[in-house]
Amino acid sequence: MTDTPSRPSLTLLGTGDMGTALGRAWLAAGHPVTVWNRTPARTAALAAAGATVADSAAEAVAANRLVVACLLDDASLGDTLDGVGLTGRDLVNMTTGTPAEGRDRAAWAEARGARFLDAGIMAVPPMIGVPESGAYVFYSGSRALFDEHRQTLAVAAATTYVGEDPGFAALHDVALLSAMYGMFGGVLHAFSLIRGEDIAPRDFADMLVPWLGAMAGLAHRTADQLQSGDHAKDVVSNLAMQAAGGDTLLRTAREQGTSPELLAPYLHLLERRVAAGHGHEDLSGVVELLDAGDRGGHRS
Repeated sequence: MTDTPSRPSLTLLGTGDMGTALGRAWLAAGHPVTVWNRTPARTAALAAAGATVADSAAEAVAANRLVVACLLDDASLGDTLDGVGLTGRDLVNMTTGTPAEGRDRAAWAEARGARFLDAGIMAVPPMIGVPESGAYVFYSGSRALFDEHRQTLAVAAATTYVGEDPGFAALHDVALLSAMYGMFGGVLHAFSLIRGEDIAPRDFADMLVPWLGAMAGLAHRTADQLQSGDHAKDVVSNLAMQAAGGDTLLRTAREQGTSPELLAPYLHLLERRVAAGHGHEDLSGVVELLDAGDRGGHRS
């Protein structure tokens, strides 16, 4: 008979919906977990699953070297760890924030003697701890911390390390979410167009989903154009043609009683780019209109 190897222990700060999902995954995999939450009652589910509940954030942090935070926002993280000793701790911040907050929090943690890793969770709670769900987490910051704890972190979701810059996890997270919400905006506009007609939304969705999947692949061409700096490379449907078609989209919206507010700003950008003499280019040139100029020294 052989002894089952013990799993590394960790501390979890924050037991909301996502924190609880993370805690359940680690506990189910055999990791001893110490938890803390500002509202103690919200630790009950994890306590019932075998977690140790700490009376304070300081006590929770003192219990383990690996400390994972999944709180409301960056300010909550600062408040929770204010005055808490972090020397020798490995702090993994799964709290949603901005790239600048990730960079500032890394410097803050390192000044207090901790290694720091920021994270961006690409999942909703039911996907956590379910390998086939497709859930994954972006990580950036200390490579040594990531390498040491990668197996433990991977219990909750697949891991994707995106660089030493602590702001990159949040940047990747927000960039993907921004693309998602832009797509959702188009989806809602499309469903509004067919409302009131003899078209079943479910039947329309059966056509919409594969169409969007086919079009999403064009992001590779956009990436190639941006990386080369040549917005006219491999153009299939130029900007002038696409901008001209925008009038049909807007007239159809008016006819169908659909507000153009989700679509009109995008079409306006196409028109501006064409008016500036770039009608021969592809859509990638519109990125130039979105660049506010000041990237704070972090433009890659």
